[in-house]
Amino acid sequence: MTPKVTPKVTMDRHNPEKIGLIAGSGQFPILFSKAAKSKGYQVFAVAHRSETDRALEQYVDRIEWIHLGQLKRLIKFFNTCRVAEAVMVGGIKKTRIFSDVRPDTKAIKLIKGLRHIHDDGILRSFADILDAEGIKIRASTHLLPGLLAPAGCWTKRKPGRSERADIDVGWEAAKAIGRMDIGQCVVVRRKTVLAVEAIDGTDATILRGGRLSKGKAVVVKVCKPIQDHRFDMPAVGIRTIETMRSVDARVLVVEAGRAVVFDRRAMIALADQAGIAIVALTREEQSG
Repeated sequence: MTPKVTPKVTMDRHNPEKIGLIAGSGQFPILFSKAAKSKGYQVFAVAHRSETDRALEQYVDRIEWIHLGQLKRLIKFFNTCRVAEAVMVGGIKKTRIFSDVRPDTKAIKLIKGLRHIHDDGILRSFADILDAEGIKIRASTHLLPGLLAPAGCWTKRKPGRSERADIDVGWEAAKAIGRMDIGQCVVVRRKTVLAVEAIDGTDATILRGGRLSKGKAVVVKVCKPIQDHRFDMPAVGIRTIETMRSVDARVLVVEAGRAVVFDRRAMIALADQAGIAIVALTREEQSG
C-alpha cells in the first residue's frame, strides 16, 4: 500500500491575505481588524502594553504584546509570521516617552539619528526601518475609506459670521504648527488663538482653550502640510464632542477627506443636542 503523502505547507511572505497591525489605543485597531477579517485577511497584531485594548485579542489571528520601544521584537514577530505589509492604527500617549518606554538598541539608534523627536520624523524613520526589513507600511484607512470625513456641514447648526472668521484664523494657525510638526489642533475665539496642541493631545488642548474662552470657542483640527497619510491622521469622535460640550465650545472644523471620524452618526446626534456645529472643509475652500 502506497503511503499517503501530506503536502508541505509553506508560509508565503507576500501572501496578500496577510496584514500586520501595529496597534495603539482606542477603537481603531479593533475596527481595522474587523474590516480586514471581513475581506479575508489574516491579521497579525503587535499591541502595546498599557495602551491597546485587550479585547483586540478576540479579532486577530495572532498577537504579540510589547512595551513601547521594543522595535526588534516587533520586527521579529512580523518576520516569523511572514508579514510583508502592515498598518499603524490607534494612538500612543506622547507623554509616555518620558516615563514608560523601553527602547532596545534598534530603537535607540533610530532616535539618535533624529534631529527632533517629533511625530512625523519618528514615524517616517520607523517606517523606513520596517521597509528595509521587507515590511511595507500601508495607509491606516486603506481598508476603511468610509471613516474619512466627507465635505460639508454635518449638523443642524452652521457656523455664524464671527465663527467663520475664527475658522479662517484657526485653519492658518493649525497649518502653521503642523508645518513645524508640533500638532494638529488649535482653539480660537474672537480671532485669537487660545490653545495650541502639543504633547498633551487634542482633548487637553480643547479644555485649555475652552476654559480661556469662557465658552463659544472654535476648534480646528487639520492635517499637517507634511502629513504622511500612512499614520497619525487627525481623528475625531464622540469624545471630541463631549470634551467640547464640557467647556461650551461651539464649532468643530476638520479637513474633508483627511481626517478619521469614529461613530459619525452618534457624534452628529450629540453635537446637535449640544448646539455644536461640525464642518469638514476642503483645502480648496480655505485657500480660495
